[in-house]
Amino acid sequence: MLPGILRRLELQCFSSRRSSGSVFRSPINQRSQVGVRLQSSYSEGDVIFSGIQPTGVPHLGNYLGALQQWTRMQNDAAPSTKLLYSIVDLHAITLQQDANQLRRWKRETLATLLASGLDPDRCTIFYQSTVPEHTELMWILSCTASVGYLSRMTQWKSKLALSDQDSALDFASIRGKLRLGLFSYPVLQAADILLYGATHVPIGEDQTQHLEFARECATKFNRAYGEILVEPRTILSTAKRVMSLREPRLKMSKSHQDPRSRIQINDNPQLIRDKIRVALTDSMTGVSYDPANRPGLSNLLDIMSYLDNQRRAPEDFARLYHAMSMRELKIEVTKSITEGLASVRDKYNSLMESDGGRFLDEVGMNGTIKARREAEKTMSAVRRVIGL
Repeated sequence: MLPGILRRLELQCFSSRRSSGSVFRSPINQRSQVGVRLQSSYSEGDVIFSGIQPTGVPHLGNYLGALQQWTRMQNDAAPSTKLLYSIVDLHAITLQQDANQLRRWKRETLATLLASGLDPDRCTIFYQSTVPEHTELMWILSCTASVGYLSRMTQWKSKLALSDQDSALDFASIRGKLRLGLFSYPVLQAADILLYGATHVPIGEDQTQHLEFARECATKFNRAYGEILVEPRTILSTAKRVMSLREPRLKMSKSHQDPRSRIQINDNPQLIRDKIRVALTDSMTGVSYDPANRPGLSNLLDIMSYLDNQRRAPEDFARLYHAMSMRELKIEVTKSITEGLASVRDKYNSLMESDGGRFLDEVGMNGTIKARREAEKTMSAVRRVIGL
């Protein structure tokens, strides 16, 4: 039974918003047979896993992309489908974090997941670090993971601002820069997924390399010890691509140095107005949708389209507002974002401010109990076959 505070925030109402016959559509990954369409129901025994890093209050891009999708999957999945959503705090420390800030970010992320519509009675929502089986399985997988494969991964290269040609095997070029945790990040990510027998993992195109590595880890382990680990299938996300307000050729990011580059889900109307007012556009007259030549303006039109209840395309908004000045258009964009985030922002603020955080602590604790129960099923089998 949901606690009173959750009832007051009406988070349980999200489960009633199941659109009859709705189908999530996404292109199938043609490079392999692991891509699947997002679907309104899953087979008996299916398990969906995904994670989010606690590196600041989630922004508009996180909400319109992953978080809305997670909620829709929760509401449309068959009752037998297991859903696990992890706040992956161990991944966050591949770069050094301030301890108090990380603790605050973790709680803010948990509050955002609940405010976005995830129901802790339907999903397992937990902090990665509270389930030690993640690191246990990571070490076991590390004993068969290929250094050469890891050396080709792009995650650590992008974090260190290296080119795709740089290799961890070329010690002269990266000595002093690369840390083992960052280099082995994909092994922990594989453990996150394989630990729960995940059959489906929703990801964006930029994460397909990591899912292929997770499948590689499962294949190597199963080849050596028998069919223990489930090879996950990719759900290619229909996540909406929201760009930076200050550098519109880059994705909106929590790590961008300029806080005006992103709209956080807890931004108040005045702050949203200020950020949209200084959003980078161009000096051309009129409004048109042209991502190649007018990326800043096109990003604003995209945002309006993503938040539109009538599901109008950005081109529709360009035609509707074609004679507007940039100042007038930004007023409309501000209104769209303010209204679109109002419900989530109010629920987030209530969760953060109510009962000294005890409810959030309870959700995290209950999530840990459920996650460990599932994780132990896999680890018991893994320990047995390798002799531990």
